[in-house]
Amino acid sequence: MLSPMPWAVEPNNAADRLRRIEAVTDTALAHLSVEQLFEELLNRVRDLLDADTATVLLLDSSGEQLVATASSGIEEEVRQNVRVRVGEGFAGRIAAELKPYLIESVGPETVVNRILWEKGIRTMLGVPLQAHGEALGVLHVGTLGDRVFGDEDVRLLQLVADRIALATRSRLSHRDRAAAAAVQRSLLPARLPTVSGIEFGSRYTPGENIDVSGDWYDVFTVPSGWLCTAIGDVVGRGLPAALVMSRIRTATRAYAMETEDPAEVLARLDRHVRHFEPDAMATIAFAMWEPSHERVHLSLAGHVAPVLASPDEETVLVPAEADAPVGVGSSTRTRRTTTVEVPNGATLFFYTDGLVERRERSLENGLATLCEAVHPGPADAVCAEVMGKLVGYGATNDDVAVLAARRQDADNLRTLSFEVDAVPEALAEIRAQLRRWLPGVGASEDDVTDVLVAVGEAAANVIEHAYGPGGGKVGVRLETHGAEVGVVVEDTGTWRSPRGTHRGRGTDLMRQLCDDVRVEHGPHGTNVHLRKRLSGDQPE
Repeated sequence: MLSPMPWAVEPNNAADRLRRIEAVTDTALAHLSVEQLFEELLNRVRDLLDADTATVLLLDSSGEQLVATASSGIEEEVRQNVRVRVGEGFAGRIAAELKPYLIESVGPETVVNRILWEKGIRTMLGVPLQAHGEALGVLHVGTLGDRVFGDEDVRLLQLVADRIALATRSRLSHRDRAAAAAVQRSLLPARLPTVSGIEFGSRYTPGENIDVSGDWYDVFTVPSGWLCTAIGDVVGRGLPAALVMSRIRTATRAYAMETEDPAEVLARLDRHVRHFEPDAMATIAFAMWEPSHERVHLSLAGHVAPVLASPDEETVLVPAEADAPVGVGSSTRTRRTTTVEVPNGATLFFYTDGLVERRERSLENGLATLCEAVHPGPADAVCAEVMGKLVGYGATNDDVAVLAARRQDADNLRTLSFEVDAVPEALAEIRAQLRRWLPGVGASEDDVTDVLVAVGEAAANVIEHAYGPGGGKVGVRLETHGAEVGVVVEDTGTWRSPRGTHRGRGTDLMRQLCDDVRVEHGPHGTNVHLRKRLSGDQPE
């Protein structure tokens, strides 16, 4: 029999009632962790109510199921991750109606958790867990023998439930904030990638006295040699927004591998969000830089346009129209791409709306101040100046993320040096680095192809022959001298002569593609020197 419990309180011995209340409101409990508090309170309530079991079930993130979280006397409920749908059975009905209930006969007709009747429990009393009007779960006790629960028992159990609810709400809030901050920290690049020809700077500051939001930025390259920069803002706050942001960031990277059109990337991302995150919405500015870095292809999904500061021109907002944010609007609407010329020395500055929107100033004034602050200087210095002028010393009501990308002058592009692991997968990274650097020093398409093949052969030889199972590194250094480019591919392994009658053809291929090839073997490794005269136009 499932019976709702009345709230009328019968007269009881005042001293006994005070003792029982003090037993579950002891101030010493405030120093316990939530897990320890659950254990202590459940043990105390079992003693006070002469019960054999006590269990806490909390609502999951969907609010549709109760999950066994802590238990005393029937710990297998937690170990087996027992779940009860809201509205079903004993605990589910308490969560749905937010009223205490009593079961005088436990069985399949009254409870959905078979552990309870298999354990031999006969009588159960349960109350809802609520904090500040928010339903959090259910607390119930059970006995193996016949037990009559009175109104005072209900009062006492509800007192314990209220204490557990407050502790739970505090724990969930703290955990969510910590998790959201951890997610955001892990996704914001701790160090921006090194890309020849582009200098980066960034800043991120959370709003004060508010939960973490979904602001993010990203910089990454794709195997084709293109460079991608992204900045966005997921609507919402706290852990849900941070998790959506993490999934959107990952999906954006994946779609950028499949196309060189940022509008197509955002269109695919929009479909992804509609299907997998139906309640989410985000604004994004997504840009794809050609390997030469001379042009940027930009698409805006409800996001503010970046600022372009060129050495010989006025600093302006990029004239790009914003389409609908991802997750809203019509999926058939065509998204647009704007192509932006980026001169040597120019800075392209991305930001989230928290930078320019304030209660005390209009958006137009904020954008005007931003254009005054952005200049074609070192990227990190630009970020510092922007934050100083637009954020200053006052508190911010919203998160602020900024990302500056400055195309370096031709004089800064004369050298390129990097190191990769000596594994086959690294050949794609080597090719991507060369595709980005060579056009900037005047290499034609034919020059780029010849150097890619020659360097690829030298690096592949290192990967195959220089190291044993322990592996090692491949170093690549390039520099230009007038109309020539010199390349050094180096390792710290041990040189071995080609084995087999058809080996060693890589060196012959390098000699065919380059004007000069030298191989130096030493006790500390091997250096392959390549020299190639460029046929393209050289930068002035």
